[in-house]
Amino acid sequence: MSVTRENVAYIAELARLRFTEAEQEKMTMELNMILHYVEKLNEVDTTGVEPLSSIHDHGNVLREDVELPSLSNAAALSNAPDRQDRFFKVPKVIG
Repeated sequence: MSVTRENVAYIAELARLRFTEAEQEKMTMELNMILHYVEKLNEVDTTGVEPLSSIHDHGNVLREDVELPSLSNAAALSNAPDRQDRFFKVPKVIG
């Protein structure tokens, strides 16, 4: 498979790009070099190799949920710069 100047012009049109003739020629050459390089993968012997969806063999690693006591209201508010009753008091941020 190779890329032609017409392919480059079509892709440029889809991407709303403008290339000069020299840039179009250079792009055609570079894309063909990339495709030639990628075609080298066809030379690799993959018989007996299972297809992969991920390079990692493990699934999700989850920990068990452990129920712990939560902070008391007094402990949570102990370092608050300002509070009102059982709540944190903050400056108004919405006008």
